[in-house]
Amino acid sequence: MVVGRPLEETELVERARTGDAGAYAALVRGHEEIAFRTAYLITGNTADAEDAAQEGFVKAYRALPRFRAGEPLRPWLLTIVANEARNRRRSAGRRAALALRAAGEERPTREAAPSPEEALLAGERRAALLGALGRLREDDRLVIGCRYLLELSEAETAAALGVRPGTVKSRLSRSLERLRAELGDEDA
Repeated sequence: MVVGRPLEETELVERARTGDAGAYAALVRGHEEIAFRTAYLITGNTADAEDAAQEGFVKAYRALPRFRAGEPLRPWLLTIVANEARNRRRSAGRRAALALRAAGEERPTREAAPSPEEALLAGERRAALLGALGRLREDDRLVIGCRYLLELSEAETAAALGVRPGTVKSRLSRSLERLRAELGDEDA
């Protein structure tokens, strides 16, 4: 091993499979934010999302021997986290509207801060979008959230939702049409 070289994900997975807790901790650190965001998208609750992500990581660790070597880890892991989040939501009986939080709003440092008017308009647009998302069916919110808020690929979205990639494409198309209708033509 070359000292100081960061390990590739495949190397970390192999080490974790042999019981290297440090390697698994590195994998967790690399995926904890997206795991939380995925769980939050499904549960709509911070505490439940944290619990689901944590339990998902525990279950993934136990299931590592069944993980197919060479496959990407993220979709597999997000499927486990999403299933745990669904189970938590179901067992708690929650059917409240999903409150989505936008992905981090980072601006390059060279960019000037928005004017108060721009900030107000951006906030109003964000509120309108989140309100429209909240009025959609759960399936619509989940596919839009995975694809655009979590920025998952179609394959990762399919894995997280437990559907085929073609289903993601068709569901996303219909969901975006419904979102446009909720927002009205002037905002679409």
